[in-house]
Amino acid sequence: MTRFKRTCAALLAGLALGGFAALAQAQASDWPQRPVRVVVPYGPGSSPDILARIVNERLSARLGQSFIVENRPGAGGNAGTEHVAKATPDGQTFLLSVNAPLVYNTILFKNLRYDPFRELTPVTLAVSSPNVCAASIGMGVDSVKGWLDAMRAKPGQFNFASTGNGSISHLGVELLKAKTNSFAVHIPYASSSQAVTAMLQGDVHFACLPGATVMPQAKAGKLKVLAITSAERSALLPDVPTLKESGVPDIQAAPWFAYMAPAGTPPAIVQRMNQALVAVLREPEVVEKLKGQYFDVIASTPEELGRFMREEEARWRPVIQRAGLRPD
Repeated sequence: MTRFKRTCAALLAGLALGGFAALAQAQASDWPQRPVRVVVPYGPGSSPDILARIVNERLSARLGQSFIVENRPGAGGNAGTEHVAKATPDGQTFLLSVNAPLVYNTILFKNLRYDPFRELTPVTLAVSSPNVCAASIGMGVDSVKGWLDAMRAKPGQFNFASTGNGSISHLGVELLKAKTNSFAVHIPYASSSQAVTAMLQGDVHFACLPGATVMPQAKAGKLKVLAITSAERSALLPDVPTLKESGVPDIQAAPWFAYMAPAGTPPAIVQRMNQALVAVLREPEVVEKLKGQYFDVIASTPEELGRFMREEEARWRPVIQRAGLRPD
């Protein structure tokens, strides 16, 4: 190829790239032109579902198009998360998922059918929430000491609920069992609301779940709150002690909630969605609504979420491997 032809080819390539960039920018400026799905990989009434419905109402108003929650529960959040990972990256499908399907299950499952680090694009780390450890009234305990003593005295006679294998509500209790030489049987459910219902019905004895689903029942006197699993007391639950304060060190197991898009979604659309989400999450009325559901707003950039997920993977991999945790 002559120098002239090489120069022409380079110019044409540059024009093409510029054209694609301009097209992507134009698409973003017009986006969304039709209703957008926000897939929640848990059932109605779950903490991600509650968050999505609060945020979607304001997203719809801000962007002038409907944002629709689509619940796709199953496999501890893996089913809905995989669905978005395999979806067409056209800006019409987003995901609101949590710790396990986005990070922990890459460590726990040998044959996970999607790769969140390769097949999903970070949008924003939206909120975090303290997990609240609560016992059914029938378990007859009112403190962490009484809870642990009961499990040690009758190993295998108590069971606990979680939002699925590998969820933070599962891993947190498994770490508790390992560090306190106690035992209880794990029973996974499709959502935190189902897990709370199981406690209320006496099907399970305790669980460590997001405050949004636990606290309304606790305030009604139907569950006994024991502790939270975060490193320090939460301003949202100032009267509830941490596990560390209750004599159980080195357990930090708080759920976080992140928006993702299928890999390949135009960066300009991802950026526009990020900007809209951050703006909504910082609206004073939304902040107050989220506080009422025990959510702490984070509202990160896509890059910050990507780094955070890698940090979480590095932090939990040795913990999970050392404890020998496996999906049931």
